[in-house]
Amino acid sequence: MQLLLAAVVVLPLVGAVAALLPAPPGLKGRDPGQAVLRHGVTVTGAVLAAAIALAVGFDHDHPARMQATTDISWIQALGIRIHLGIDGISLPLLVMTALLTFLCALYSYFHMPAGPSPKAFVALLLVLEAGTLATFAVLDLVLFFLAFEMVLIPMYFLIARWGGAQRQYAAWKFILYTLLGSVVMLLGLLLIGLKSGTFDMVALATDNGPKSQLSHTVQLLAVLAIGIGLAVKAPMWPLHSWLPDAHTAAPTVGSVLLAGVLLKMGTYGFVRIALPIAPDGMHTFAPYLAAFAAVGIVYGSLACLALARRGAKGDLKRLIAYSSVGHMGFVLLGIATMTPTGVNGALFANIAHGLITGLLFFLVGALKDRYGTTDLDRLAGRTGAALYGRAPRFGGLLAFGAIASLGLPGLAGFWGEMLAMFGAFRPAEGLSRPAFLTFMVLAGLGTLLTAAYLLIVVRRVCMGSKETAEGGGDEAFGKTAGTEEDIASGATRTAPVIPDLARYEYAAWSPLAALTVLAGLWPAALLGLTDPAVQQLLGGGK
Repeated sequence: MQLLLAAVVVLPLVGAVAALLPAPPGLKGRDPGQAVLRHGVTVTGAVLAAAIALAVGFDHDHPARMQATTDISWIQALGIRIHLGIDGISLPLLVMTALLTFLCALYSYFHMPAGPSPKAFVALLLVLEAGTLATFAVLDLVLFFLAFEMVLIPMYFLIARWGGAQRQYAAWKFILYTLLGSVVMLLGLLLIGLKSGTFDMVALATDNGPKSQLSHTVQLLAVLAIGIGLAVKAPMWPLHSWLPDAHTAAPTVGSVLLAGVLLKMGTYGFVRIALPIAPDGMHTFAPYLAAFAAVGIVYGSLACLALARRGAKGDLKRLIAYSSVGHMGFVLLGIATMTPTGVNGALFANIAHGLITGLLFFLVGALKDRYGTTDLDRLAGRTGAALYGRAPRFGGLLAFGAIASLGLPGLAGFWGEMLAMFGAFRPAEGLSRPAFLTFMVLAGLGTLLTAAYLLIVVRRVCMGSKETAEGGGDEAFGKTAGTEEDIASGATRTAPVIPDLARYEYAAWSPLAALTVLAGLWPAALLGLTDPAVQQLLGGGK
């Protein structure tokens, strides 16, 4: 188990270095670009296999206990150790990260985004995977920060070199926001380590009672500093403004990993560091965190409604990005309740959002490849998508992703949001119940608004309409919209014929759809892992 966890973290780094080296003569093949993409599929597949083996070998009877641990002194003078381990909180995130990265590598093998060398693309993808996996596996505050920062550079280059319109602006906005947040977070982590005399996250989590070496003031300063850095990555309103631009400009696989994995690093940090290590400080700031989360839920939904309305020239990819602000608001609200119910709901919503929004970004990226645009007015115009009639399996899967995202009972999106609101109904002792009831009502309003904009999207894109919004639907499909004489005479134009789901798309997207159904019908599989670990975490390691 120790070797498996070490392999999960280290193998992507080794694969990234190998991707940049010249391929051996027997492995070059006729197309070196395809060979390196195949290398990416192989390495991420091996990491996924190791993560699944880790999950199978995990002691499910004791999910609160750290397992597969490695604890080696690294920088003795500073007390920094290479400390790895997993429990019921980190294991699901670890497996989901390995799965999403493998599916992204598989999709890229058949549909490489336009841009520079495939070698650099694969190497960056693997470095990104290594950083995210390490974030969920390390148990030392300094190593957590290093892993947290490790993902920024590869994601910056994925957006800047393989992204779409305004990719340079989006990439710089992403890196500046997250780096500034990380600098503040580092100060909080160092404050905890210096005041307590250790950076070990397990030791700190079991020493947070009345005899804790961290005073109330230190905890307040630490949670404020660490919380700002984590809130930027989460993303919490109003620190979210980098997210829509980054998603809109990123290539398809970049958007999938950004939504499915990188956002989870921020919320995981709240659960792993802020809640157990500085509970007094977290208790003080919890109402403010819940307030920002509730505003974010409503704000994200209203922004999506504005983008979805007719004539708004809304971008479907940008709409899904704003929906993430709302969905991650439920995660933050669950954490802010500081109750086992709320935190379990937050962890469940983390996984559900990764599966569902990852699927939606895959679908929207494929829609753009087929139509050359994600403008909703053009997709809903006379020559627009109308996917049910032109690509029924594609339309059906898009409708499934939208319904799962709005939280339909029986699918994964329902349980996390419901448990987060249950936690807000009865928050931890000492927190204002009237305030949290208000936040719960706002969250409930957010679910109604979410259903509204997603159903509008399904109606316009999947069912189609005869609307011709300002700017029209025809300009997006120049070669198929008809001749100049047709346009001049107002003749009816033939809608473009588009392919339905390809085999590689089935392979890349089916696991996400299947897991969305499985998690919705059998939530105990995930909650059985997280609940004992959460109970111990909130109980001071007892």
